[in-house]
Amino acid sequence: MASITHTDSPPADNWFGVEVRHLAALEAVARVGSFGRAAEELGYTQSAISQQIAALERIVGERLVERPGGPRAISMTEAGTLMLRHAEAVVNRLAAARADMLALQAGETGTLRVGTYQSIGSRVLPEVMRRFRAGWPKITVGLTEPTTDPELYAEIESGRLDLAFCSAPLPDGPFDAIELMRDPYVFLLPAGHRVADAGACTLSDLDGLALIGSSSCSSGLEAERILADAGFTVDYAFRSDDNGTIQGLVAAEFGAAFVPLLAVIPGDERVSVLAIDPPVPDRAISVVWHRDRHRSPAARAFIEIAQTVSADVERDLNRP
Repeated sequence: MASITHTDSPPADNWFGVEVRHLAALEAVARVGSFGRAAEELGYTQSAISQQIAALERIVGERLVERPGGPRAISMTEAGTLMLRHAEAVVNRLAAARADMLALQAGETGTLRVGTYQSIGSRVLPEVMRRFRAGWPKITVGLTEPTTDPELYAEIESGRLDLAFCSAPLPDGPFDAIELMRDPYVFLLPAGHRVADAGACTLSDLDGLALIGSSSCSSGLEAERILADAGFTVDYAFRSDDNGTIQGLVAAEFGAAFVPLLAVIPGDERVSVLAIDPPVPDRAISVVWHRDRHRSPAARAFIEIAQTVSADVERDLNRP
């Protein structure tokens, strides 16, 4: 097998020979773990993928992919890992550009792809959808609920989502957002707990109580940070990203929960919802999009409707 000799500084002009297909091949090989599967995904032959990787390696002057041969999986070299970050950014921007052009060409028809999560999905989204569909009947709204926040932002960056509901703060990346509403954090306790009838409690009232918390959602992680900043070592009895599971376990006296008010299922007499005294910062709920993408008229209309509905929901929240 031919080897690649490291050069201290490849001529800068060589880099103008880098093509998008070279970067797409590197990204696909790293993601799926083989030249063959990358070829199937991109519609090339396996030898073409190998040639594109080899061409990229010649241009940058470094081996990027280790090819052990046989059944052993390929892997990225240190240089390959570094180059992969740039390849992913280019591939994602190209996908976003394609989605952008499709949105522009669609005009008042087409698909608006929106990411959401549980508390928004149950308390805000239904009314937003009702009003949007009434005003934009030719637009199909595709809804998705990514498992984690990093997945949600990756979908926005790649152009697979046009808009998404999210909680502050935004991560680093090509993102812009508009705040929709403020959602207060509350304590959720079993109805028979010793402080359940107080109407409010301090963080110290629950010192030593096991908590039921989130696994990965931003509001749960923010709640954990608030408690840690207040000097509490949190003992989690269980973690779940399902609001119903958290509330059911609180009702069963398995622990307490420190959650945003929108995450509480109303009308459950088995639990008590207590305000925090003194209050802690509210959760900020926003809608986010790719900073460099064209926002279609439908997307702008969706955001305006979400702002109106969120203001109504915030005003009507039954704060404890």
